[in-house]
Amino acid sequence: MKSTYTIEGMTCSSCESTVRQKLMQVSGVQELYIDLTKKEVEIESEKAISLSELQKSLQGSKYSLLEKAVKTIDNDVSTKSTYAPLFLVFAFITGISFITSYKNETMDIMLFMNHFMAGFFIVFSFFKFLNLRAFADSYAMYDIIAKKIPVYGYVYPFIELLLGIAFLTAFNPFLTNVATIIIMGISSIGVIESVLNKKKIQCACLGTVFNLPMSSITIVEDLLMVSMSLIMLIIL
Repeated sequence: MKSTYTIEGMTCSSCESTVRQKLMQVSGVQELYIDLTKKEVEIESEKAISLSELQKSLQGSKYSLLEKAVKTIDNDVSTKSTYAPLFLVFAFITGISFITSYKNETMDIMLFMNHFMAGFFIVFSFFKFLNLRAFADSYAMYDIIAKKIPVYGYVYPFIELLLGIAFLTAFNPFLTNVATIIIMGISSIGVIESVLNKKKIQCACLGTVFNLPMSSITIVEDLLMVSMSLIMLIIL
């Protein structure tokens, strides 16, 4: 079930992150989609949730929901439309990597994987940098390190950027791939834990620009990076 509300008091991405964290704590809420421009929030839930219950979660803050704008729809967001930005990014990175690694009518697999990893880390870090604070807040909701050391959420995009540059410049391939396996392996632990526990939280892989829910697709994304680095280590 989906319910759409107008929300007052929300003025920036930081507000958006705060509202998300508060409303996601309400029992029965599975996912929510916030439109900062329209000042609306669409809540996806297992069952109908009263406005008073939602308002209770926002008590003590400057935010409030307006009942007059409530609109309920009993259909789900399709996986295809929800993850369209992620699929599109992967398609672009894959295409460019293929073009740059195809020479003399042959595919250089090592070069393809290096360019793919470089594109992945550089592009994904870019989206995180668009709102570093909101990303850090979202990342701390599930990453095992960021939960205990919040500042790690601010550092992580820089780590991704450095890994991207390392792959692009072929800097110490052994060290770069080992670092990728460790960093992405640790990152995947929190993702796997959240999916197995069926936690309905936002995936921060593309920062907070796109509202992507955590799912098995996120697990595949992280483990793909680990697998490619393992393959490159074996080939080296």
